[in-house]
Amino acid sequence: METMSSQPPTPHSPAPVSGHQGPQHHGLHDHGAQGQSLEGALQQAGFYPRLVADVVADALDGRDCVAHLVHLETHFDRAEVRRHITVLVLTEDMLVITHVDDQQLDEAGEQTVAQVSTESVPVTQIRSVVLSYVYAQPQDYKSSDPVRELTLAIAWSGGQRLDMGPASCGDPQCEADHGYSGTIAQEDIVLRISAEADGLQAVQDAKLFARALRAVNTGSSAPAPHTGPGLPPRARMGVFGNRLSRGHQR
Repeated sequence: METMSSQPPTPHSPAPVSGHQGPQHHGLHDHGAQGQSLEGALQQAGFYPRLVADVVADALDGRDCVAHLVHLETHFDRAEVRRHITVLVLTEDMLVITHVDDQQLDEAGEQTVAQVSTESVPVTQIRSVVLSYVYAQPQDYKSSDPVRELTLAIAWSGGQRLDMGPASCGDPQCEADHGYSGTIAQEDIVLRISAEADGLQAVQDAKLFARALRAVNTGSSAPAPHTGPGLPPRARMGVFGNRLSRGHQR
């Protein structure tokens, strides 16, 4: 990921839009199972929202948004701040993935380019949707306790990740060579959403997106809106008026 310029606003402060608003895209205004529209989510992320909205709309090619997930990652590298946004948009027949980074071409930050990639995957090609949960203090768990962290992994191309390490026999005094053991996981994109970093609503939105993706992928009915325990319904927001995870796992 490249160095971020000083132009994008902070992720929690929507960028003001003045003057010409640009083309309005019907599919980006759909709320789906989530209370917030895709346009509203891009505006809240604040990372070149108009540019990202136009790119996503072009990739949708007129399809309506069934569900969406916007994930903005911020990394600190010494004195530099780097950002990357991943936008997942589910339609009735496609999963559209958009990645956006920006690159500063000069030290003053006056010359900047955006690097954008989009991928459209037919939902019939999706092989698996994996959700991994993290709960705090499980010994005191109650049904109303929210998930503290969620990892969403989606596989469609058959790509695999191999994690290996030295095998052991369980005896801490044993120095024999037991070879290696490992796990193989299929994943084309992995997103980690943390309540501490992204907020409880972001974790809930990821769960809703995964449920909608499973419903479309299996041909079942789309899930009804669900806020989950411990989270009040989100108010609807108006519109304008986040390869192997591409190396962006945290």
